[in-house]
Amino acid sequence: MSAAEVWIVDDDAGIRWVLERAMEQAGLACRGFDSAPPVLAALAGARPDVLVTDVRMPGPGGLELLARLKSDWPELPVIVITAHSDLDSAVAAYQGGAFEYLPKPFDVDQAVELVRRAAAERPVAKRAPPSPALPSLIGQAAAMQDVYRAIGRLSGSSMTVLITGESGTGKELVARALHQHSPRVARPFVALNTAAIPAELLESELFGHEKGAFTGADARRAGRFEQADGGTLFLDEIGDMSAALQTRLLRVLAEGEFYRVGGQAAIQVDVRVIAATNQDLAQRVESGRFRADLFHRLNVMRIELPPLRARREDVPLLLDHYLRQAAGELSVPPKVLSSRALARLQSCDWPGNVRQLVNLCRRLTVVAPGREIRSSDLPPEAGGDAVEPSGAPAWTEALAAWAEQRLDGDASPLLGEALPQFERTLIRAALARTAGHRQEAARLLGWGRNTLARKIRELGLE
Repeated sequence: MSAAEVWIVDDDAGIRWVLERAMEQAGLACRGFDSAPPVLAALAGARPDVLVTDVRMPGPGGLELLARLKSDWPELPVIVITAHSDLDSAVAAYQGGAFEYLPKPFDVDQAVELVRRAAAERPVAKRAPPSPALPSLIGQAAAMQDVYRAIGRLSGSSMTVLITGESGTGKELVARALHQHSPRVARPFVALNTAAIPAELLESELFGHEKGAFTGADARRAGRFEQADGGTLFLDEIGDMSAALQTRLLRVLAEGEFYRVGGQAAIQVDVRVIAATNQDLAQRVESGRFRADLFHRLNVMRIELPPLRARREDVPLLLDHYLRQAAGELSVPPKVLSSRALARLQSCDWPGNVRQLVNLCRRLTVVAPGREIRSSDLPPEAGGDAVEPSGAPAWTEALAAWAEQRLDGDASPLLGEALPQFERTLIRAALARTAGHRQEAARLLGWGRNTLARKIRELGLE
């Protein structure tokens, strides 16, 4: 049996060389191309078992090549690789029928294994509708690539999804992206924070009520399930739901029907439920505070969102985006961060995650004077107003403030500017204490007399 043949399309000769050598060492026949046109020309007379393509290349890009391949050669497995890894590329690749999406830098062994799998399976890809507008999911970190892949893989599905992660990580944005890339995109997306509504009102909020069902119910009202019929219902903070409502929610998920509060007729709905929580639902199941059967109904597919501290490399991208957004909200020019302020923010732990970053951008846009945001403009929780270590002398606070100011202004090397002034100050103080007696002043300074004499000459203190 002949070896599987793989074609590699990338304008980066180094990437092609690495992949070609790896494929050949794995026993795969390999052929390289630097752009899409020669690939299309070669396909007129030959056909590989697998094609690997970069996304961004001169001329037609990888996604355009993918679209052409899936139109004319739908049985050909295509693996998409890119250094510009974002949700746009991931969803477009999967919706375009890619076998897999692989962000750079990638593990070469992983690439070889994917090629082998693609050659063995030879899937027939289905064409997908064009990608709609995307919500503001931003990030290049590896942890975010897993999120993008999950959204891409689920783009043709109406499967129930559980989104987990700390508060403020962007769970609703992921839910909106799942809806916008699903077959239900033309139908409503309805979001409800179940923890923000009193327990006694949540049942009516979810399922609606009939007129006269309770005091104040002076008209029939459709609940969120009816509003989302045919579309997607996003239930945030699902872990805080009461036991009684958990039972009712389980019935809707299992049977697709419910009763309004005070109602007698069953109402049929077709709703995709996406739930989210910042709690450990498995632990709540063990402690008896969450129904195990509901957990398994919700946990069909799970997407875990990383905290911001686990993807610090995305902080500059997020800051730039949300500073511009805040400036647009206030109709002012966007502010920029000094290198020192950016370094401080990138080293923060961000306990409030992206939500905290968004609010900080709004705050800084309002309160920071001037166009540039300096480290001294940052609040203490974001790395501003550095505190001296306990026991440090008071003069170091002034020195630290001076250093911060110079660093914000991108000054020349600090020691070259500060050290001569520091030595001048101490020499003058020692000479004043000894009434100009140089040998005694040198002793106070911890120098020899010749060292003091040389310093006086160099510093212009004659």
